[in-house]
Amino acid sequence: MDLCNTAVERLWRSVKYEDIYPKGYESLPEVKKGLQMYFSFYNESRPHQGLQYQTPVEVHYGTK
Repeated sequence: MDLCNTAVERLWRSVKYEDIYPKGYESLPEVKKGLQMYFSFYNESRPHQGLQYQTPVEVHYGTK
């Protein structure tokens, strides 16, 4: 598996186990709203080990 596929697989594993499975959405509008909130959290608040415990936003914009 190449690096891009590995990154995507890890992202979707996080989405499933941190958001979709625990929340048990019952409708597509709930899923859409929930995923919007999750990806905002994922990019702006959740520190990533592979990014030296920075968020993707911090790395992208060089803040911190």
